[in-house]
Amino acid sequence: MKTLSSIQRNPDGHWVGDGFPVRSVFSYQDDPLTFSPFLLLDHAGPTRFEPTTERRGVSQHPHRGFETVTLVYEGEVSHRDSSGGGGTIGPGGVQWMTAAAGIVHEEFHGEAFAREGGRFEMVQLWVNLPAADKMKPPAYQGISVGQTPTVNLLNPQGTVAGTARLIAGELLGQKGPARTFSPMQVWDLRLTAGQTVHLPAPEGHTTVPLVLHGRVRTDSGEEATDAEMMVFTREGDGVTLEAITDATVLWLSGEPIHEPVVGYGPFVMNTEAEIHLAFADFQSGRMGRL
Repeated sequence: MKTLSSIQRNPDGHWVGDGFPVRSVFSYQDDPLTFSPFLLLDHAGPTRFEPTTERRGVSQHPHRGFETVTLVYEGEVSHRDSSGGGGTIGPGGVQWMTAAAGIVHEEFHGEAFAREGGRFEMVQLWVNLPAADKMKPPAYQGISVGQTPTVNLLNPQGTVAGTARLIAGELLGQKGPARTFSPMQVWDLRLTAGQTVHLPAPEGHTTVPLVLHGRVRTDSGEEATDAEMMVFTREGDGVTLEAITDATVLWLSGEPIHEPVVGYGPFVMNTEAEIHLAFADFQSGRMGRL
């Protein structure tokens, strides 16, 4: 069994553009080896937006060397990028963008959501790419709720204790639709109050579930609540969680990438020279345009 090594939290928020009030739970600038293959996680909201005819969000900007994974819990997000990818997702939808060799994209609230207003909550995760894949062509995966299988999680007595919606990785014979460059699990968990579940996480993998709502307890008694991330040791092959209240948890586990991480803003590569080249390529238009 894996054991809890720390709880990661960040009470301080900032705005990304004018549409995403986020807390960066962790980033590659803090400790890239602890969270590898994950580079950054921004939790946006929950908050309420008033109706508007304006576009709220982030205008076009570049990325290179990694993937962005946007998961919507409430509201809508519209995406458009220089590879031709794009679309609008609502609750349960996922936008999995592979920046790789370079991409320019924009992210705004969906038009219907902006007109009506309402509650908004999303998570954006940055996933590192191995050095061998950082300069591959960019790509985009739009994943709808209907594409993600849901499996029942059982307690030790064999009764249903919650559900797991699989975005990437396998569980109980089902597989999430996301194509990844290294092994990982990205699951949307809904846990029932008073129930205990055991979740498999391979030996040696980083395992960092984020509690979005509710309160959960580890088998050794530590507790985590809203917007807190549990950081487990890589030793061991699973995690046991007890839901003290009904809880929504983003389960993240992945094989570490044991390579240098050198990043600056929207670019994450392996050397400073590669970062300088990324800026030059963006400024010359070699990452494409919208």
